[in-house]
Amino acid sequence: MGIGIPQLLLIAVIVLLLFGRGKISDLMGDVAKGIKSFRKGLADDDMPSSTTPDADAKVIDGKATHETTDAKDKTANG
Repeated sequence: MGIGIPQLLLIAVIVLLLFGRGKISDLMGDVAKGIKSFRKGLADDDMPSSTTPDADAKVIDGKATHETTDAKDKTANG
């Protein structure tokens, strides 16, 4: 014995009577904003990491260079 169409309609009518049409539409609007924000956050995470600056990158005369750890060790040791 499952929930059929008449039972779902009865539940919907009771919810509508309890909360009113205004609160339900506000709630649906908030849910839609939350979903939109979630999708935007997912899209921001999918952006390639090449747009973020590299921690080892240096800019010399407008050209980016990358130092290796060996080069850092040589300059630090002498």
